[in-house]
Amino acid sequence: MEDACRRPLGPLLSPQAQGRVLLLTICAAGIGGTFQFGYNLSIINAPTLHIQEFTNETWQTRTGQPLPDHLVLLVWSLIVSLYPLGGLLGALLAGPLAVTLGRKKSLLVNNVFVLAAAALFGFSRRAGSFEMIMLGRLLVGISAGVGMNVQPMYLGESAPKELRGAVAMTSAIFTAVGLVMGQVVGLRELLGGPQAWPLLLASCLVPGALQLASLPLLPESPRYLLIDCGDPAACRAALQRLRGPADLAGELAELEQERAVCRGGRARRPWELFRERALRRQVASLVVLGGAMELCGNDAMYAYASAVFSQAGIPQAKIQYAAIGTGGCELLATLLSCLAIERAGRRVLLTGGYGLMTCWGSVFTVALCLQGSFSWTPYLAMACIFAFILSFGIGPAGVTGILATELFDQMARPAAYMVCGALMWTMLFLVGLVFPFLVEGLSHFIYVPFLCVCVCAAVYSGIFLPETRGKSFVEISEELHRLNFPGRSRGPAWAGPEVVRSTEL
Repeated sequence: MEDACRRPLGPLLSPQAQGRVLLLTICAAGIGGTFQFGYNLSIINAPTLHIQEFTNETWQTRTGQPLPDHLVLLVWSLIVSLYPLGGLLGALLAGPLAVTLGRKKSLLVNNVFVLAAAALFGFSRRAGSFEMIMLGRLLVGISAGVGMNVQPMYLGESAPKELRGAVAMTSAIFTAVGLVMGQVVGLRELLGGPQAWPLLLASCLVPGALQLASLPLLPESPRYLLIDCGDPAACRAALQRLRGPADLAGELAELEQERAVCRGGRARRPWELFRERALRRQVASLVVLGGAMELCGNDAMYAYASAVFSQAGIPQAKIQYAAIGTGGCELLATLLSCLAIERAGRRVLLTGGYGLMTCWGSVFTVALCLQGSFSWTPYLAMACIFAFILSFGIGPAGVTGILATELFDQMARPAAYMVCGALMWTMLFLVGLVFPFLVEGLSHFIYVPFLCVCVCAAVYSGIFLPETRGKSFVEISEELHRLNFPGRSRGPAWAGPEVVRSTEL
């Protein structure tokens, strides 16, 4: 970690350029972070049939016999499911990387997985190996798992407290942009054709190269430089580049207060978070709301979209364009949420988002039950899909990713992101695995389990989640201490959630 902390300060930027550094940092971190997650999640849909045909042809070339249909589907399901499995591995890797290398260098090193995956995708057809596609999907999954954890950590620690929510929300914006870009690039007229699919899969190289070219020019997280590396000069230089000519005295004082709380401590391990009473409310919020984001049914809405669009009379050749509209809805909603989060607050957006999702999901269930009875029900179902995705983008899509940054201190934050990432990717894998069986078993009432999750998440957000808008990390820690230890007063020197059990009495 000491090597990661020894970085040159470099000359300060001119006052005209200083105000742009935070924006450039957001873009450079996002293009190789959550953008890659959304992009690689959506581009795999377009070449489904082409990859299945390639798998069958490859097997026939090797053995002289075609691969049975059920084995072709098995290989395809492995290709799809290796992505969330890689994401789980990446989430577990993100914490140690962020502590050892730092936030910025972790994002840069993460592109090694992207480069390797792009090479495997690009040469898979020439090599006649569908195994290269499987390995490539695992590697881009690892990259997505690391990026989704380190990017919001890096941006949340680099932003001023007045803009911390809006800056952290950009992680959701880049995810939505990646989803839409993946849908657009995957069109048959672009790279979705039968000959171009290796280039489509290998196109993840482009955002990775953009990040490698831009991110080294931007500063490391000031909190990491001061608290983890113990380098006040580098911290001040990074703050001056990020904040411009603003007065840094107050923010430096808050950082020094955080450093005093964390002095002598070490980075927490994920399992230690569950044993500390001082982290009880934080861990509960992380598990409940992190799990709810994957179990709320948003991914299932995307899965239902094509069938509903077809029932609404949209020609089969045009459904791919209508599907782009669903990703556009999420992008629009996250942009609006980014503008509103510092006004409305985290709790309002989460509660309102899950509440609206409950409403639209209920109407969607009614529309499914009435389909065939009335000619207008497919249009009602289509409207519910767009409204549901908009509601998801308003709150859960972006606000959930901020929780690990704001509710945990510097020593526990990487472990919190490991827990949140592992939970998210595990749930994503399980939903993809169980969803076909739910459709078969529950038929028109498929959304009832998802609605129960939305209701529980809305209630928890409205009652138990502390509001963190506009508060420093020290102020958030003090409020959480009051919630975890109700009725106790604290000494004037206490400034964080840590309680030493051996001296507590």
